[in-house]
Amino acid sequence: MSTTQKNKTITVELFRGLSGRSKRQRSTVHGLGLKKIGQTRTLEATAPVLGMVNKVIHLVRVVDHGA
Repeated sequence: MSTTQKNKTITVELFRGLSGRSKRQRSTVHGLGLKKIGQTRTLEATAPVLGMVNKVIHLVRVVDHGA
């Protein structure tokens, strides 16, 4: 019996700049691997990652929900 489990992914894009944002918000965006406006990153949709996205949802855009 094979137990192959697909990892769910989420693609996020930084669409607002970090200028004037708090250090905590900048650290969260950098923790997601985003540095420049327009940069996208595909991440595993785990609870910590989704929580980070939720904290900076006004700065990032969820482009794709992978299955």
